[in-house]
Amino acid sequence: MSNADFWRGVLPAITTPFTANGTVDHAFLAEHARRLVDAGCSGLVPLGSLGESATLSFEEKVAIVRTLVDAVGARVPIVAGIAALSTQEGIALAAAVKQAGAGGLMVLPPYVYSSDRHEMDAYIRAVIASTDLPVLLYNNPIAYKTDFSPEQVAAFAAEFPHVQAIKESSGDIRRLAAIKALLGDRLVLLVGVDDLIVEGIAMGAEGWIAGTVNAFPEEAVQLFEQARRGGYAAARELYEWSLPLLRMDTVPKFVQLIKLMQERVGLGSERVRAPRLVVEGGERAQALQVIDHAIATCGKR
Repeated sequence: MSNADFWRGVLPAITTPFTANGTVDHAFLAEHARRLVDAGCSGLVPLGSLGESATLSFEEKVAIVRTLVDAVGARVPIVAGIAALSTQEGIALAAAVKQAGAGGLMVLPPYVYSSDRHEMDAYIRAVIASTDLPVLLYNNPIAYKTDFSPEQVAAFAAEFPHVQAIKESSGDIRRLAAIKALLGDRLVLLVGVDDLIVEGIAMGAEGWIAGTVNAFPEEAVQLFEQARRGGYAAARELYEWSLPLLRMDTVPKFVQLIKLMQERVGLGSERVRAPRLVVEGGERAQALQVIDHAIATCGKR
């Protein structure tokens, strides 16, 4: 199976909007999805960490995928995050989102339980073996306490032809070179940390699972294209403008901060699902200072 072209671009880790009474706001979700695709995004990735997946029920996850497929499915694929408490749930979710129209899966280690290498291998293999959809592996040892070594990634790629790509979020830019050394062009490399995008492209990444794109879609796509075509020299001005925003994707309250960005620019609400709470006090004031400065200087670079 050849690697899909949609991995090579900006794929928003789309946020999950909520209504005032706490339910998923499907009307806005569809509107926001179309806005992101209009800006030039090559796919959408719901049900990830930024999508508050851990707080969503199984039924809500499937309904979100269905809404996104109905909104933009003919234009770009929906790559559903597969995160679960158990192997059985992960397999069931992979089947359900495929039936809902997902065009790919982002597979990550199980939530809550930090498995060892043997257990994680068994979980990942079981989920991947249960589907024929294109698979993006997601390595984020900072968040999930389980690290996919380059050798493990190579083993998954050798065993499963439909493993097409990897989202690398370890924060160690050397990982991209290590994977490339083992696999060449077998997998498409994607950056999963917003403030490493220019460096990641320099190391061979061809895609970006982005967070702040939810609030600044045109700027994110432009940054990616500048870095892809001309490297740091071409992207420097826009990257320097973007970095204070991009760094908000790398802190514990990244969901709240990116949703606050969305509300500030008129592309969503900052509502989050408990136990998360919106940022307050000095933390909020500091965030708004960064966001409002970016808004005021956008287009003046």
